[in-house]
Amino acid sequence: MEKYTQLTDFSSKYHNIVIALGMFDGLHIGHQEIIRTAVMKAQEINGTALVFSFSNHPRSVIAPECTPHRIGSEAIRLRILKNLGVDALVEVPFTVAFAETTADDFVRLLRQYFAPKYIVVGENYTFGRGGRGSPKLLNEQAEHYAFQLMVCSSVMREGAPVSSTRIRALIAKGDLKRVREYLGYPFTIIGTVIHGQARGHKLGFPTANISLHEDYERLPNGVYAVTVLHQNRFYHAVANIGNNPTFDGCDRRLEVHILDFSGNLYDAEIVVTFYARIRDEQKFPSVDALIAQIDEDKKTSVRLLEESFHLQENISMVI
Repeated sequence: MEKYTQLTDFSSKYHNIVIALGMFDGLHIGHQEIIRTAVMKAQEINGTALVFSFSNHPRSVIAPECTPHRIGSEAIRLRILKNLGVDALVEVPFTVAFAETTADDFVRLLRQYFAPKYIVVGENYTFGRGGRGSPKLLNEQAEHYAFQLMVCSSVMREGAPVSSTRIRALIAKGDLKRVREYLGYPFTIIGTVIHGQARGHKLGFPTANISLHEDYERLPNGVYAVTVLHQNRFYHAVANIGNNPTFDGCDRRLEVHILDFSGNLYDAEIVVTFYARIRDEQKFPSVDALIAQIDEDKKTSVRLLEESFHLQENISMVI
């Protein structure tokens, strides 16, 4: 999959473009329906499946105080798009100038740079200054600009459309089961292992430490049953998100104790996939009490991961 960060004459680069439009934050099951529709149509007409989106959320320009956290990292989004069969991603910055683009001008922009044969959107898609553009406007402009419009219905769960807003609320509550159902894959963090304070190693439970980015949606502090992918091999693991309150002076981070693993992971990229919440983070009266609880957490994690084994096939979406 090719990636572009600025507009160019894509119509001269690619044949029979089918373009999927949207913010696609988190790439949940509703987004996947739109993108799969575009990919299938591109294959049908021997064309190119292209996604056009923004590298930053429009609210970061229009209403910065209301900018939502991203659901997944750039690395995860790229892997999912590639696995869905997208040929090219165009992801440009949403700027103050772009925010002034009218809905009509945006359609003209699509014609100028992409000359698409098909445009695929969700039924709630809006575009242009003030969000005045809609699928209705695209449909009205379709004949003039020589494209056909495909509108995908919202994917419903529990009586309402699946949305990034709903998923953020579920992540904030630590409801991993429903997050997995709405995303279509387990909540996953891809990160580089950094040096910690080596407390886990001294306690007999060495951990891989990963910094948590402020811009991404976070699970609540606590202990989780996770898997770790490293060098094409999966491991059972226990993860802690928090400040490690038994000890003073710890920054909030993700610490992962990988079962049946030995070796140096510093500066390595690992994929941490969350399957179940074990317990809240807590402060222990002594180091011995903490060690005893970690032993119990390991047993609980193994049991929960074995129960979730049939769900682990969904991780193929993000690896």
